Amino acid sequence: MSRNEIHITKRKDGKWQAKNPENDRASVTSEEKEKVMDRARVIARNQGLELIPHKEDGKISNPNSYGNDPNPSKDEKQ
Repeated sequence: MSRNEIHITKRKDGKWQAKNPENDRASVTSEEKEKVMDRARVIARNQGLELIPHKEDGKISNPNSYGNDPNPSKDEKQ
């Protein structure tokens, strides 16, 4: 089963990347995190993925679900 996620992380060379953990290569790379975030947001919306941005220290920062959210907010639960 594939993971429906795309992670935004900083690489060792200092560039930011958008990458599905199951793929060998990044979908997007750039020196600027915002450029990667903008493109990854489009990919996540088109493919119904969970967008998981990370801070420079690797901690997760404000994930967004553009697909079938496994943990919807209480307002969305029926």
